Amino acid sequence: MKTIYIYLLCLLPVLAYVSCTDKFTEEFTANAPVYMSYETLRTAVKTGPARNLVNPGKIYFKDNYILITEKSQGIHIIDVSTPSSPKNTGFIELPGCIDIAVRNNTLYADSYVDLVALDVSDLSKIKETARIKNAFPYTIPATENDFPITKVEKEKGVVIGWDVITEHRELETQYYPVYPMYNEFASSDKLSTDAASGGISGSGFGKSGSMARFGLYDKYLYTIDNYSLFIFDISNTPINIGQTYINWNVETMFVYDKHLFFGTTNGMMIYSLQVPTAPVQAANFWHATSCDPVVVQNGYAYITLRGGQQCHADFNRLDVVSLSGDYKTIQLVASYNMTNPHGLGIDNNTLFVCDGEAGLKVFDAIDKTSITSHQLAVYPNIKTYDVIPANGFLFMIGSDGFYLYDYSNLHNITQLSHIPITPMD
Repeated sequence: MKTIYIYLLCLLPVLAYVSCTDKFTEEFTANAPVYMSYETLRTAVKTGPARNLVNPGKIYFKDNYILITEKSQGIHIIDVSTPSSPKNTGFIELPGCIDIAVRNNTLYADSYVDLVALDVSDLSKIKETARIKNAFPYTIPATENDFPITKVEKEKGVVIGWDVITEHRELETQYYPVYPMYNEFASSDKLSTDAASGGISGSGFGKSGSMARFGLYDKYLYTIDNYSLFIFDISNTPINIGQTYINWNVETMFVYDKHLFFGTTNGMMIYSLQVPTAPVQAANFWHATSCDPVVVQNGYAYITLRGGQQCHADFNRLDVVSLSGDYKTIQLVASYNMTNPHGLGIDNNTLFVCDGEAGLKVFDAIDKTSITSHQLAVYPNIKTYDVIPANGFLFMIGSDGFYLYDYSNLHNITQLSHIPITPMD
């Protein structure tokens, strides 16, 4: 028996070492990070000639322009002053860009870990006016396989991709968050009369799609990652005010009537902006796990819930909920089966739903209890992603490009134009 005790005592240090380390060495196939240095990242902003849409994501409307992000590459500038003939006029190189927002003539965008402010009053001479370094958490892109990841060395720069390698090397368990969910695939001819010639005007906010993670209210910019809300004062040079932990898996954000509406994987959360620098939770509406952007108008919220491998659900539907005047009480009004809904938009009583491969669907939503019985139009065979309705025109991004529709006559909704995606060779 004494011999056994001695053996166990000798074994304890070995067991302790094995249990406390998360490093090991072996011959393996793995993903090795490809870096962009911080110096390169922070000197990369420039404006160039128009590029083809290859992997578009979020869309944003301001004055006579649609801005379309190109996944982690930059921003396409589309002049839609003549809706029947939109012009792809230029491209802003901005590495790591996923979301954007425009206040007056300043465009705000993420650039991996940084927040960048750009003067867009003259689109031929866009310039960086401010940058908050390390405004956002360090993240890594998703891999395209199930191989493990080699050690990430943050001091080398941001991770922009992966090389698949096979060698004898040390592995280390990684805890970095992955970049936010992105694109899954991604009458009158004048829209406005107050736009500055050749640039974004110096007044007002633009309008984002329902998939946005950036939002504006008063002199503040709000951005989200999966679990935190970041607040910036943008009255002059951007100032990082701080962040608030949301405590759920947040996917999208919609700003309406002095409130923030968060679409999360388990429901909609509402935060009051009565004190803009200290948002307070007002209410929540829970549902089964799924992906769900939300839009709000006139006392109702419209929420699409979709399933699939990424969204951990096997159902797809549209939920309509009523909201009390103080937004503290939420009640489900109706649910409608859908195919695979993504983004959506609402304009008065006209509801636009991007129903995945089932295409764009347009409904008269005046009767919240029978919306799908009042379908106005459907455009199938387009894998749709997100929409922005504005001034009788609908801007839509899908798997095969950018679409523009005229819905000023709901009995004769017309596709005016299309800018297709051009796959890379």
